[in-house]
Amino acid sequence: MSKKYFDIHAPVFYPSAVIIVIFIALTLIIGKPMEEIFANTTAGITDNAGWLLVMAVNVFLAFSLYFAFSKMGKIRLGGQNAKPDFSTFAWFAMLFSAGMGIGLLFFSVAEPILHYSNPPRGASEPVKQAQDAMKYTFLHYGLHAWAIYAVVGMSLAFFTFNKKLPLTLRSVFYPLLGDRIHGNFGNVIDVVAVVATLFGLATSLGFGVQQVSAGLAHLFGTPDTVIMQVLLIAGITGMATISVVLGLDKGVRVLSELNMRLGLVFLIAMLILGPTVFLLDSFMQNTGAYLQELISLGAWTESYAGTQWQNDWSVFYWAWWISWSPFVGMFIARVSKGRTVREFFLGVLLVPSLLTFLWMSVFGGSALFLELNGIGNIPEAVNENIATALFVLLEEYPLSIVTSIVGILLVTSFFVTSSDSGSLVIDSITSGGKLDAPVGQRIFWAVSEGAVAATLLLGGGLKALQTAAISTGLPFTIILLIMCYSLYKGLSQEYQDLLRQEQQKERESYQKVIADLVAKRRERNKAE
Repeated sequence: MSKKYFDIHAPVFYPSAVIIVIFIALTLIIGKPMEEIFANTTAGITDNAGWLLVMAVNVFLAFSLYFAFSKMGKIRLGGQNAKPDFSTFAWFAMLFSAGMGIGLLFFSVAEPILHYSNPPRGASEPVKQAQDAMKYTFLHYGLHAWAIYAVVGMSLAFFTFNKKLPLTLRSVFYPLLGDRIHGNFGNVIDVVAVVATLFGLATSLGFGVQQVSAGLAHLFGTPDTVIMQVLLIAGITGMATISVVLGLDKGVRVLSELNMRLGLVFLIAMLILGPTVFLLDSFMQNTGAYLQELISLGAWTESYAGTQWQNDWSVFYWAWWISWSPFVGMFIARVSKGRTVREFFLGVLLVPSLLTFLWMSVFGGSALFLELNGIGNIPEAVNENIATALFVLLEEYPLSIVTSIVGILLVTSFFVTSSDSGSLVIDSITSGGKLDAPVGQRIFWAVSEGAVAATLLLGGGLKALQTAAISTGLPFTIILLIMCYSLYKGLSQEYQDLLRQEQQKERESYQKVIADLVAKRRERNKAE
């Protein structure tokens, strides 16, 4: 096969492609009964392994904070003399757009309203219900979520830029496996990463296209059907393909910065049009309440309540973010050369989390404000079709047509950015870690992501999307836990090497000072 169009690492590319093709074929052949299969799969995993996912995300956050504040924090990705490839603004824009853009738009109104209507801990007073609703929304989009991305991104960046290993998941395990990463062990790790990434992407793309379809139906009366959603996937995937052909700098970076700017305009507009003082007050209060209860919120497993709320929400989110993490982590790694370990972890944890909290406080807070004051009926609209939540909220404010169109454009832009970024990442894994895979290969994976998203929508809609995330996220959780230990070993060794280099420089500097003093003394003696 010509390397002009494809440059594959066969032991990873072919198994990954076969698994995906088999899944698509079985889902389409089995048809309607797949909905029950998806539902049973989700229930089995969440009932029996939910505790593992809850424990894992807390481990990832603990490791992230440890690396950020430890002596290893001064290690620089790419070497101590490396310089960042992108400005700080462009860096934040790319990691934020890749991280959870579609999720923010899909759930920013719906999730707080659903938690308000069905309180996780059974609060009975409206004010308490609203406060709890925002705390749990923050939990799902805050530090725990970004810690997953930070651990994966740092692992990939460090072993690629500092240890000169290929940009694939297998490289992260070099301290544990040594040269065996180039054999079957490494192939299995990379295949799991490709499948997890593709299904995590498909989940996000499925949510995104549901919202675009619902928005178009809400505004222009177009049919909001699965067929319409599949057609939209085809069209938007075509746009993503163009972007992925242009590459990281011309395509993905430009779109990511466009997302960031358009998102900021949308956010500021809603802040001005909505109850501004209430929203700013709630942002401060929500953030404080979340940080105050961070440990108890993160470790809650509703073991005494005997309910299923957490299986439907927290466990799904953790699995979704974990399945999404090879993509986001590798993408962040590619754009983070030149950052220190401390700068990387604090940047990835804090800045996107605070922006997310502000976003959720503005959109979710606006919806809760209307509900608390008896304006509109957003809960009914959310229960009828969760994808319409954002547009029903916008109807209650001036310029609703304009803001709704901006919302649709933003979802579409996030869809394109996620798809093309994901294609670049999967290309890298399936080509053996090459940073610039051929165009034909990028197109193949961009189309594959759209095909899987369309298949999931045809095979069971929202439940199928949840199952895809959970079933691929669970096995990858084990890999990420081992990754934490491997990263610790790698950074510890790098710190020791850096310490020896600094000590050697100090000795050389000291010796130079002594030599200079001796030379000056000799010159004085000669002069005398």
